[in-house]
Amino acid sequence: MKPMVSVIVPVYNAEQTIRRCVASILDQQFTDLELLLVDDGSTDGSGAICDEFAARDARVTAIHQKNAGVSAARNHALDLAQGVYLQFLDSDDWITPDATRSLVRAAEAHRCDLVIADFYRVVGERLSRKGDIDEDSLLTREEYAAHMMENPADFYYGVLWNKLYRRELMGELRFPTGKYYEDIVYTTMLLARSPKTVYLDLALYNYVLEREGSIMGEGLGSRIFTDQIPAYEEKEAFLRSIGREDLADVHRYFFYKRLLLYYIALGKSQKDMKEKYRRVIRKRLLTDRGEMDRVYACRAANPKEKKKMEIFLKSPKLYLA
Repeated sequence: MKPMVSVIVPVYNAEQTIRRCVASILDQQFTDLELLLVDDGSTDGSGAICDEFAARDARVTAIHQKNAGVSAARNHALDLAQGVYLQFLDSDDWITPDATRSLVRAAEAHRCDLVIADFYRVVGERLSRKGDIDEDSLLTREEYAAHMMENPADFYYGVLWNKLYRRELMGELRFPTGKYYEDIVYTTMLLARSPKTVYLDLALYNYVLEREGSIMGEGLGSRIFTDQIPAYEEKEAFLRSIGREDLADVHRYFFYKRLLLYYIALGKSQKDMKEKYRRVIRKRLLTDRGEMDRVYACRAANPKEKKKMEIFLKSPKLYLA
């Protein structure tokens, strides 16, 4: 019989964390699942660990491919997955023992295609949670759009791994390969497809913040500019393409806030990178000057943020002072 849930984990050089991740899945209170471990050309012992789990538990399948990136790994697993529902983890994270059971129960009880839950941010031994959900709720597509205008946290809605998806919701949609921050647009498309979505006031996923690509003491990584910013722009274009100009302007407003934060954070970067990407940010914001009155009039905007932008456009040095 086909499993109720297919859990997909891309694995690349994760020998220090993959055992914890896999153990948290196999020890779930919900047992009707398969686990697809996709070894994406690891050069450490990760591939052997995947094989070890596959030999020990019939629910585990170890897949090995040449290094092609996390999107290709997920797409490979999607083509093989048999579950009614799909669940994703990153190899350095782990889930609570009741995670899959809670997600499936919510999906079945409400006959919905998508369930979103809160998650813990993990820094060392410290765990914290800060989601948009204060109580369990079921939202239609229109109610979700209104909720997003009040709580447009990209990090909460734009990530892949704090959700459960009915397989039919994804259909033939696959992850764009060769890119980072690939789930920003992908999850937006899925949210737009879902007629109704369940939101759980439960933290079920442990997300490790100390990972490559984070904004750390060394400043911003170049991938922010080569991959993340284009992904945000693609997300906005998608929202406009489905007629949600209101959501697109809210997204643009928070995008402007993010660019100003990046401008400050670049102060910790190497000199050549700092100068290059600060020019990119300033050029983009100057180009958008004619649209800012509309964007800063959106429902989510704070008048103080518009003042900050006006100062920046007048004088970046004054803004940094």
